[in-house]
Amino acid sequence: MRILTASDRSLLVEAADLDEAMRLNLAWDGVPGIVERIPGARTVLVRFDPVRVSSSSLAAVLSATVVDAEHVPHTREVTIPVQYDGSDLSEAASLLSVSAEELVNRHLAADWQVAFSGFAPGFGYVVSSDPLFDVPRRSSPRTRVPAGSVALAGAFTGVYPRESPGGWQLIGRTDAVMWDIDRDPPALLAPGTSVRFVASRE
Repeated sequence: MRILTASDRSLLVEAADLDEAMRLNLAWDGVPGIVERIPGARTVLVRFDPVRVSSSSLAAVLSATVVDAEHVPHTREVTIPVQYDGSDLSEAASLLSVSAEELVNRHLAADWQVAFSGFAPGFGYVVSSDPLFDVPRRSSPRTRVPAGSVALAGAFTGVYPRESPGGWQLIGRTDAVMWDIDRDPPALLAPGTSVRFVASRE
């Protein structure tokens, strides 16, 4: 772990990898003086209230954090029904050297967890322990990806919260609402959320 000063109100913590960034982000829930944590693939930006805690004191607390190297805690559980009829399903399966049926079955069987958010409000980067899921992005991104599209890219699964351009491999779709400003919290998939995908047949 390396802690850098990002501003007079924030520290940037560099982690060894995605798993460590996930564990550290969740371990700092409730630390006095922290007003926001923004996790990334290998970093956590920690915004704090300088009236409540100094930068040096907070850095000392953060650096002393000990986390379980085997388990990432989860904050809540969400089930997302998916109809696996995405236009890239066969291509993604071929890239992974499995059948479309096996890809779907392993996507359903895997334990998924939201690592961090980004790209658009409500978009969660969801990871699993299944090593199968490491898929390259499309060589030519689409100009329009429908809201609710369930997709793969790299080691991540994501659900597009609204129609937008995108280069991920589309494997299915869901009616689950990813972002609702009238919901608390607005994002269905927040960092730390445990996700279970289930097959939906319309």
